Amino acid sequence: MTIAFIGFGEAGGILAADLAREHAVTIWDCKLNGPEREAMLSKARDSRVQVGNSLAQALEGATLVFSTVTAGEALKVAQQAAALLQPGQYFLDLNSVAPETKRQAAEHFLPGAYIDVAVMAPVPPARLQTPLLIGGPQAEAIAPRLQGLGEALSRQGGGGGGGGGARRGAGETKLELDRRHVHARIDALAEKLAEMEKRRGESRKARAKTGMPVVSLVGYTNVGKSSLMNALCGPSVAEADMLFATLDPTSRKLILPSGMAVLLVDTVGFVSRLPHNLVEAFKSTLEEAAWSDVIIRVADAGDEQREEQLAVTDEVLDGLDCADIPRLTVYNKCDKPGAMSFDPDILLTSAKTGYGLDTLLAKLDEVLSDRVHTLKVLLPYDKLGLAAPMRERGSVQVEEYREDGLYLEGIVKTEDLHCFEDYLV
Repeated sequence: MTIAFIGFGEAGGILAADLAREHAVTIWDCKLNGPEREAMLSKARDSRVQVGNSLAQALEGATLVFSTVTAGEALKVAQQAAALLQPGQYFLDLNSVAPETKRQAAEHFLPGAYIDVAVMAPVPPARLQTPLLIGGPQAEAIAPRLQGLGEALSRQGGGGGGGGGARRGAGETKLELDRRHVHARIDALAEKLAEMEKRRGESRKARAKTGMPVVSLVGYTNVGKSSLMNALCGPSVAEADMLFATLDPTSRKLILPSGMAVLLVDTVGFVSRLPHNLVEAFKSTLEEAAWSDVIIRVADAGDEQREEQLAVTDEVLDGLDCADIPRLTVYNKCDKPGAMSFDPDILLTSAKTGYGLDTLLAKLDEVLSDRVHTLKVLLPYDKLGLAAPMRERGSVQVEEYREDGLYLEGIVKTEDLHCFEDYLV
């Protein structure tokens, strides 16, 4: 069987290389037209795949065409491929984009040619064993063709005799097996989420004791929330171009230009086409946002569906009683070509280059300004315990031990202001 891949990144590169062991595989990637061409050609040689001189050449004669491009390129690539595909060719869309984008893409294809594929787990390290959930009326038609894609996607033999309970008898298809694996994965994730709920509750109590303002990053998966956090706070949060790279919300301390300390929380990313029995479970990970003082809505500046994604984000947040919490809108990855916004209320950032981060920090200072106060105090030595709110929940800029007490200049939260009223200088 001849197979074509559009997009030769991490996921596409792994799948193409594995399938090339038993099938003829041709790839095409827009990076072949740029400065990364030599690196892409070297990767193709190592993977033993052919490189098309153009998209049309890569698709010529391919029975199956896998699209593994970025979300921002998914619709454009589908439109280009649809114009080139011939009857008998199938386009398998593995991209994680909004359902409306999938619908728009499908409209460009001949009936039965477009296949919606949901990647249900990170491709590395499972590779060809990664469960894929095929949707739409074409699923049954394409299943027999997928069964021929090597050992991982072939028909599974039956296990007669003792110990055969792990299988379901001769003739079980890979699609059926994958469905069982997917359901098992869903159950495991649900259990993990339930365990994490207790942990998150304990974390919230600990945060409440610190009294620091909480700023939450929310948005669809792969918009760069973790990268943005690392750019603001220093590298620590795992970054990955995969679903649910951040499952358990991660918290980091961030010092704003004013000197105010805030807690920055990276939440799990939204994802399109999430199985209905996981929707409520994943909503629980977003409850972190309900405890926030400010919510930063993050979108991919290069994604044509960013406005739709933000609308869905707002809908979910409103359902979590977050309607009254101030929100900032950030278009991340603005270093991409053509990524811009004419809306002055939208902040453009690039975690990769650092562009716009100073503006974002200044905006956070502005939004949180009513929550903090700058003051000077002189605490008698028998009242040194009063310094704790400034040290732990605010920030100390000047600290001097004088004859008559401890002199402090710094920032305190509004609710702590009463502690210092008698000692203001």
